[in-house]
Amino acid sequence: MSAPSFGLWYDFRNPPQWAQPAGALYRDTLDQIVWAEQLGYGSVWLSEHHFAPDDYASSPLIVAAAVGARTTTMRIATNIVVAALHNPIRLAEDSNALSLLTDGRFDLGVGLGYNEREFEAFGRVRKQRPSLLEDAIAIIRTAWSGSDAGYQGTRLSMPPVRVTPMAEKVPRMPIGAVAPKGIERAARLGDGVITLSNASFDTYLDALVANGKPVEDGDIYASQWVVVAEDPEREWSRIGEKVLYQVNKYIEWGSFEGSGVPDHFEAPDDLLDFGIYQLWDGPKAVDELVGLATRYPQVRDFHFWAQFPGETVESGSARVQYIADAVIPEVTRQLEGVPAAL
Repeated sequence: MSAPSFGLWYDFRNPPQWAQPAGALYRDTLDQIVWAEQLGYGSVWLSEHHFAPDDYASSPLIVAAAVGARTTTMRIATNIVVAALHNPIRLAEDSNALSLLTDGRFDLGVGLGYNEREFEAFGRVRKQRPSLLEDAIAIIRTAWSGSDAGYQGTRLSMPPVRVTPMAEKVPRMPIGAVAPKGIERAARLGDGVITLSNASFDTYLDALVANGKPVEDGDIYASQWVVVAEDPEREWSRIGEKVLYQVNKYIEWGSFEGSGVPDHFEAPDDLLDFGIYQLWDGPKAVDELVGLATRYPQVRDFHFWAQFPGETVESGSARVQYIADAVIPEVTRQLEGVPAAL
């Protein structure tokens, strides 16, 4: 079997208590992505939030264009664009341009969103987000098809116009989801699912069957909430406070609503005890990822946070290098049946 690609995930957070010059953070991160491609990483994933005090990235498509200009083989994807906050016709047009610029390497990952403040600021109603997302997906699909039939949805519509220029390679549109309803939507409407938990894989496969789709055609893009390092406990003692900040901010914004996650974690080790994060060394990572990819051949990509809020790019690069050296080659070798080097 072919091995999944490995990717890096970015949000460009820059919390005030650990503030770095923002321009340098962006430029150094772009250099890191170019270097990671040379190390064997096959994907980069870009997140979106707005009005965040910690400067969470708000323009992932602009960043995607910059990444595309500096790389040659990496797939570039969003994880995720909150489609309800955008004009979907513009999303379709910008995605076409990114596909043309990158020779088809761009994927538009979309999702519901959850931050009440963002919906209010963009003139959207949060409780309408399921229909907003489904209308946005339908409009983007219509635009990418080359049709001028237009679309009339529950919340959003598209006039009878034909979007140009068309991408030579139509982008894929995986859907990010956590709750079963969202995973069902990804099975029904998406080019795969972007998961936040490996426990969601079976839910996705069941949803494919329920929607009359063969499970072998499923695509899973698996975000990994794991710290991988040669000595993961020592690494955790170094960066745990930054990971704690990350998770607590997501909780504050509404990311884990209805999931049973507490409304606040007091200490980094609480994240490990609850199971939101895991610590793996290289051999553990190889065993876990080979096992997942063997059991679920639908997994196309494993991606990891490159660095955590307030962490320097240099600090994150140590883990990027370790995964490239100790994990990617061995996972690939085992899954592709390549004999071990003598």
